[in-house]
Amino acid sequence: MKHGNAAAARDNSELLAPAGSLEAFFAALESGADAVYCGLKEFSARAKAKNFTLDEMESLTAYAHKEKRKLYVTINTLIKEKELTRLVEILATLARCRVDGLIIQDLGLWRLARKYFPDLPLHASTQMAIHNAAGVKMLEQMGFCRAVLARELSVSEIAAIRAQTEMELEHFIHGALCYSISGQCFFSSYLAGKSGNRGRCLQPCRRRYHHKGKSGFFFSPNDLWAVEMMPSLAEAGVMSFKIEGRMKSAEYVATVVAAYRTVLDAPFKEKKLAVREAKEILAKSYGRRPTTGFLTGNIPPDIIEASRKGGIGHFLGRIEKTTTRDVLFKTSEVIHVGDRLRIQPETDLAGKAFTVKELFSGTKKTKRASKASFVRVPTPFKGSFKPGDMIYKVAAGKTFTLSEQSCRRRLAAISPFVSGVAVTLSCLDNLLLLQAEVEGQRIEQQYEVDMIKAKHSPLSRETLLHVFEKTGHATLKLKGFTVTNLLPVVIRPSRLKEIRRDFYGRLSILAKKCREEMLEEQIKNAQNMLLPQSVTLPVSSATVIVKVKSCKDIPYVEPEKTDGLLFPLSLKNVENIKVSKCDHLQEKIIWDIPAVIYEKEWPSFQSVIRKLLSQGFHAYRLNNLSHFHFFSEHKGSRISCGPLVYVLNSSAALAVKELGAERFTFSVEDDGKNMADILRAAAPIDTATTIFSPLSLFTSRIPIRTVKPSTALHSDRGETLRLDHSKGLTTVYSDKNFSLTGRLHELLEMGCKNFIVDLTRYETTSMKGKEILAAVEKDKELPNTLSFNFDRGLR
Repeated sequence: MKHGNAAAARDNSELLAPAGSLEAFFAALESGADAVYCGLKEFSARAKAKNFTLDEMESLTAYAHKEKRKLYVTINTLIKEKELTRLVEILATLARCRVDGLIIQDLGLWRLARKYFPDLPLHASTQMAIHNAAGVKMLEQMGFCRAVLARELSVSEIAAIRAQTEMELEHFIHGALCYSISGQCFFSSYLAGKSGNRGRCLQPCRRRYHHKGKSGFFFSPNDLWAVEMMPSLAEAGVMSFKIEGRMKSAEYVATVVAAYRTVLDAPFKEKKLAVREAKEILAKSYGRRPTTGFLTGNIPPDIIEASRKGGIGHFLGRIEKTTTRDVLFKTSEVIHVGDRLRIQPETDLAGKAFTVKELFSGTKKTKRASKASFVRVPTPFKGSFKPGDMIYKVAAGKTFTLSEQSCRRRLAAISPFVSGVAVTLSCLDNLLLLQAEVEGQRIEQQYEVDMIKAKHSPLSRETLLHVFEKTGHATLKLKGFTVTNLLPVVIRPSRLKEIRRDFYGRLSILAKKCREEMLEEQIKNAQNMLLPQSVTLPVSSATVIVKVKSCKDIPYVEPEKTDGLLFPLSLKNVENIKVSKCDHLQEKIIWDIPAVIYEKEWPSFQSVIRKLLSQGFHAYRLNNLSHFHFFSEHKGSRISCGPLVYVLNSSAALAVKELGAERFTFSVEDDGKNMADILRAAAPIDTATTIFSPLSLFTSRIPIRTVKPSTALHSDRGETLRLDHSKGLTTVYSDKNFSLTGRLHELLEMGCKNFIVDLTRYETTSMKGKEILAAVEKDKELPNTLSFNFDRGLR
């Protein structure tokens, strides 16, 4: 990008701030954010944030627009079947209040918004794992206006994507990083049924794990600080710079937004100075150690420091002595009353946080204790701490002083909806006739008045306009005023004001009623198009599709027992397929495309798939939206969706069918009840159910250099994990496999038609492989396996 174009890109840049509370919303705007993103109390990927009601979101949107800022709403979670009815109500309300964008992950939500609420601008959440140009091009085809790119990309990879699209590109510049590629983590769900894909992540990646006598926080990244990279990101084509932190305080938001605003507003020649100033500001934000993440193009050694605990805050010291409620220690930095502290035990158990209400330096009560002083701090937790526990400062005393009550008063002064009204006024004998139209409805009202013949200065349009131009209702605004048949009379001003109050009062009620009726009608129409629940017809027998690792397994596959052969699409497997004897299986082979294919690798995969198509291989399983873009040019292919193209509701099932898929695969994360609900909706698309598979918990671009692949890691809570590193990606597995064998009769009763058996960790001829296939054939439960969320439910 030439310098002139780069300058233009910077001029159009957007600083996007998080708001998980009212205070954070106002802190973001007052500190210089161009736009704010917020979540609702439902369907938010940060369910633990305070978040907002729909009424509050309407007011926030109106306030942001008054300030010439933008507001985006995050509904970036996966939606279950029973939640679709409520989702429609939310979409209709958000469309009515004209939010500037909807940040989404679920394909069912995309379909509903596109069909029934087309005025809602759609942003593809980072949860969609958009990591190459094909993914962005697919979003363009689907009607999205912005892509929030995956956090694992370098500046050069972003530039390569920008060169192939005009779509708005958004990228994170600051805040917490996930170890896993977004949208591909089941770790929290695996431990407690609380899904990161549904906003309930327990952050188990921040915990300590043990490996061969050594301990470390192997999955806990440092925080992203891209303050130095902003000019490069702008030149690469990023227009929206996003700050992470809907769980963070208003003080944090104010500090971070102010820092990045400093850099954005600095003239080009003063950027370096602005960056230094911004870093000094950011040092007060109490985050983790900084890293530039993947932006520089190399995996930085500072992205994870296994020796450092994953929690945020400045380390103050260790408890030296305790009483029933007090902790005593020597502080390494200044402490104030109002600071927030977290006390962390030496073990990996959760710490406890509290705000300092009282503070003693020595024996003297104080508001401030200086660095290196010995302090006593009362806590709200009785008998919870012991000597040796670590103390962190996680927030300073309030620097953003606007209270929640003050925030609410500001919002109350703004009306979310303003209806324009055109009034026509006519004079009759002792009557004023007023007519108006509001929200498509007409109203006419007559008022008796005493008309006195004017000796001078008779009633005029200007006089009447002076009375009627102020509606007295924040929801009404006069946009036209016509006077007809004006008589040479005078009417008492007090009577005109009475008429004004009554008429606009009636208009206000009518406008509200019209809006509510229009909303109800819109909701009803969209809900009527949802697929109804019906009785599912049981299946007498299902097909079995076996996934194998390599061509070595093909000669041992028994055609009469296998209805399909799922084969990982890799360059090595494609080369070896020529020499293997697979003619008898060619029609049964389904090539499974890897979910992550970065821009540099994409042309090779395109070439390989074209070659396979020319050889007569027509069946492919897609695991990312980017794959759909390729096959939109190859209409003769038979495509299905893998479990990472999430279908947790019937609207998503219809969405993938409209995108060209003939079958989808239930997510192993899903629960049996929701699967049954989807099947009862009877979407006109085939389904597949994984009945045996290694349980992949998360996948990352970050290698763990100190731990060898296939090594076991153990947590303080007793979990055991195993690692695999292949093709630049680290995958972490549970030590137990996922299995629904022994439950196949239940699945058949539910209406499941196709069963997938994933043997990629076992050869088909091995004792374990034979045991698994025998368990499938006899519908026998396999020992030492997990049903994941199938029985306990997905939250």
